[in-house]
Amino acid sequence: MKRDPRAFLSDVIEAGQAIHQAIAGISLDEYGNSRLIRSSVEREFITIGEALMQLSQRDQALFGEIEQAPQIISFRNKLTHEYININNQLVWGVIKTNLPVLVDQCRQLLDRLDRELP
Repeated sequence: MKRDPRAFLSDVIEAGQAIHQAIAGISLDEYGNSRLIRSSVEREFITIGEALMQLSQRDQALFGEIEQAPQIISFRNKLTHEYININNQLVWGVIKTNLPVLVDQCRQLLDRLDRELP
């Protein structure tokens, strides 16, 4: 059975919340010095990228409404396949700049889809 596109939006939101919890109250230096936190954050970004990739295959129109979805999928691929070249400052920047926008867009889309249910 295929998953409802709303499930993928929920996955993105939950993973984004987990990232924010993981970095709450720490600095970039503390992030860089904690393999456990970096691993957790990177794993959640991989989940986000995979959820968006699955969404793109299930509902292209909905996927198209998420501004930076292709870049986030590319970021997921980098984390997965080019792990040796991961730049902590880049990841931190994505957390601080892109993630809040992504989570907010997914929340808005999920709310809209929920309102459209019969």
